[in-house]
Amino acid sequence: MEAHQHSPDTSSEECTVLEAPPGKNSCPQHAAKVADVFCSACECALCSDCVPEHEQHPKVPLSQALEQHRSLLQERLGAVQTRLPQISDALSFVKEILHQLTSQRGSIEEDIQSSFEDLHKQLDVRKSVLLMELEVTYGLKQKVLQAQIDRLLRGDEDISSVCTQTEEALAGEACAANLQVERDLGERLGELAHLCIPSQPEENDQLDLILETDGLRKSIHNLGTILTTSAVASQSEAMGAGLEQSIVGLPASVTIVTRDKSGGACKSGNAILSAEVFTPDGSIVDGEIVDHKNGTYEFVYTVPKEGDFSLALRLYNQHIKGSPFKLKVIRASEVEVEVSPSTTTATNSAANATPSTGSSEGAKRRGKSPGQKKKGSKRASSALGTPRRKTQNPIEDDLIFKIGTKGRNKGEFTNLQGVAASSIGRILIADSNNQCVQIFSNEGEFKSRFGVRGRTPGQLQRPTGVAVHPSGDIIIADYDNKWVSIFTSEGKFKAKLGSGRLMGPKGVSVDQNGHVIVVDNKACTVFIFQLTGKLITKFGSRGNGDKQFAGPHFAAVNKNNEIIITDFHNHSVKVFTPEGELVLKFGSNGEGNGQFNAPTGVAVDTNGNIIVADWGNSRIQVFDGSGSFLSYINTSADPLYGPQGLALTSDGHVVVADSGNHCFKVYRYLQ
Repeated sequence: MEAHQHSPDTSSEECTVLEAPPGKNSCPQHAAKVADVFCSACECALCSDCVPEHEQHPKVPLSQALEQHRSLLQERLGAVQTRLPQISDALSFVKEILHQLTSQRGSIEEDIQSSFEDLHKQLDVRKSVLLMELEVTYGLKQKVLQAQIDRLLRGDEDISSVCTQTEEALAGEACAANLQVERDLGERLGELAHLCIPSQPEENDQLDLILETDGLRKSIHNLGTILTTSAVASQSEAMGAGLEQSIVGLPASVTIVTRDKSGGACKSGNAILSAEVFTPDGSIVDGEIVDHKNGTYEFVYTVPKEGDFSLALRLYNQHIKGSPFKLKVIRASEVEVEVSPSTTTATNSAANATPSTGSSEGAKRRGKSPGQKKKGSKRASSALGTPRRKTQNPIEDDLIFKIGTKGRNKGEFTNLQGVAASSIGRILIADSNNQCVQIFSNEGEFKSRFGVRGRTPGQLQRPTGVAVHPSGDIIIADYDNKWVSIFTSEGKFKAKLGSGRLMGPKGVSVDQNGHVIVVDNKACTVFIFQLTGKLITKFGSRGNGDKQFAGPHFAAVNKNNEIIITDFHNHSVKVFTPEGELVLKFGSNGEGNGQFNAPTGVAVDTNGNIIVADWGNSRIQVFDGSGSFLSYINTSADPLYGPQGLALTSDGHVVVADSGNHCFKVYRYLQ
């Protein structure tokens, strides 16, 4: 009997409440106590003994807290479960692309096999190359798609697993003992709700083959090409005034820039692109797509009536970024109202210079004038345009001549890149995709060419940079062979340097001491060699710091023996001492004076002024030795398109590789 007596200060009722046997609602700190209060600040269950320690904290009944927690958990579960259909759709989509890619691969493989069966034994080598190229191309694309499928499957598995665990927890009784487990599940669900899962395809299923048999005996080593791009619709974009507004009856244009899964610009054409302008009632306006073969495309269209339209741009049958666009078509008479005051002045001046035949003709000129800018719209060629206002360039430099068209014969080019000029009046062009160097006089007369395609010393695989040594030797950077070749002035191979050190040499130059400067585009490093091949020094690494590079392209040397490098993806020009110490940096990303959109070629005149080819803006800018903007070379008569290498000829003119137009141009340069 005595054993069952209570202490004097404890009633029988209190014993029943506070000394209940351990259960699901037991206090975490006092196992013998029942928790019936929840501290919102500390997020824990409390018994009466714990309450004094949390006196200043907000508290609610435990039952209420458990109910709120369950409600939140249920809400998060619902939000995450909505991701499963998205993943399922993306998985099916990507699997279908992979299936089509595999089917295309099989079809092309059959075409290659059947085409080569009837050819002579000497075609076997080319057949093997094509099959290898197909396998590599397929492998790269298949790897991207398969990796995306694996990520989607992992995401599906992770979400399904956590959802199952959460559903099991919710099916059980709500209690303090499971509170931590349920909180962990809630956190995991929160993470999964924001999990970045690639729902858009990161590759496409394009694998095409071009197989030409005309002139087979002369061009057998070039037989067959695997056509594809890495462009994806979700990253590709469009720009230009034609996206937002056009004038009735006048052509309008839109520039499309294709990009890969990482947002990098594609450099080749042949993507499957479609475009249409349509009205709300469904009628479609015709237009034309021009493939510039460098990853950009132009859609030109004309709308016969005013009103509100839609412009749809699709890549591989998927809308590109921002598509479909809202398009407003206005009458020519309305253009004057939307032109800024400064532009109106320019229009009036143009009208005074050329007699007008009537208001409609005047409006037509205004609609086409490259110097005008509509309010709230982008310039039609903001990514690849020559500077539009002549007032920006007080020095009237003019095109003297241009040489070249696309082709493989002498005086024809396919992706010309590096340019050099010799002291004896010669212009040298690195014809990259034709695996040769072509030589012309300062007047544009063809003199000679040399180069044999191959991967052994003395052969060229992808010549990108060219320079002339004071000795007369010709120095060539070979990007794909990963070395620099040295030839005599007559084109006879002498030696190579940098093999085993270089990863992707792009530009070459020669300093005041006769040392060879090599810009390694892939390694983001500048190497300086003796002509014998001995490495003197190197500097630079990948990054966006002052002494780092992101895809450096070409180099020039000033009279102080300082090295000037164009930093392509950092949109700047950097000047270094021969030891690699930064002297000067100038430029930023943009279209204004002194800004760049991926600078490429560079040269220095006798006054120390720096001339830079601005690839993305398709222009040539001139700076003084301190990096201050001076002027533009006037290229408006025959606009550039993606200029690359640049040099000063011995008679003081500027020569530039107009890569997108498959020619080189010589401009009068007033120093």
